[in-house]
Amino acid sequence: MHSVIQRNNTLSVLLLLGFPAILLGAVYLFFVILGDTKPFMNVLPWVLGGVAIWFVIAYFTNTSMIRHAVRATPLARRDNPRVYNIVENLTMACGMPMPEINIVDDPQLNAFASGINEKTYTVTVTTGLLNRLDDDELAGVIGHELTHIRNKDTRLLITSIVFVGIISVVMTLLVRMLWNTFLFGDSGSRRSSNGKDKGASMAVVLLIAVVCAAIAYLFTMLTRFAISRKREYMADAGGAELCGNPLALASALRKISNDPGLQNVERDDIAQMYIIHPQALTGGIKGFFSSLFSTHPDTKERIRLLEQY
Repeated sequence: MHSVIQRNNTLSVLLLLGFPAILLGAVYLFFVILGDTKPFMNVLPWVLGGVAIWFVIAYFTNTSMIRHAVRATPLARRDNPRVYNIVENLTMACGMPMPEINIVDDPQLNAFASGINEKTYTVTVTTGLLNRLDDDELAGVIGHELTHIRNKDTRLLITSIVFVGIISVVMTLLVRMLWNTFLFGDSGSRRSSNGKDKGASMAVVLLIAVVCAAIAYLFTMLTRFAISRKREYMADAGGAELCGNPLALASALRKISNDPGLQNVERDDIAQMYIIHPQALTGGIKGFFSSLFSTHPDTKERIRLLEQY
């Protein structure tokens, strides 16, 4: 457990350093393609400052943003003594503070953990999960999510989500600017030849910027592989140990995989935290690429290992 926590803390630091380096590399590449790197040093403080401000805001407001995205509401003991007592008993068994419990009104099944510290650690479950799992199965799922918190997996994932989001938004804005330039030209004029020349020049510059941003985005997506899929196996093992019944967790995973919830959220960054990623279960080309870049291992393999635990 200690080695896993240490590894995740190290990866978090590397991500904190790696993502700004990727972004700065893309900016520098932009000026290299333009043929003049002198402006890079003038732009450098603005890029670093903007990323730092954005990261701090997103990092410390992630809990409310995630809750809003999945439309979750806090759950107290009086609201559902059954699930509250299960969480409380498991946290006492492993000696960790009680996290906040959130619930999503979704008849399908899923769950995830989030947060960066003891004040923000949260376990979120769907109503379908509570209604369709027995106590042993629910304890296995909760134990899995608590293990993610104990191993600092949630902090690592949120760090990744914030930086991928920054570059994704930048690339989206550049694409929109490029599209508007192609449609309307410079200053919305199509009649002036001078305006056309300026519009064409702007389009070329924006196209270069889009290419550089796309390269940066590709590198940030590849960092998903740095967030090893082994974290799910470790969380499964931890959940099985906490609940004392590996077969119950295996049964819960089988039920969730047959009807995974939270599909309407349409936020793949948040879906990385689900106990089972719904898109990874789809067929065809979309399912293939989803599983290729997924941070989750194959569910059938997870169940097989738990049944041999």
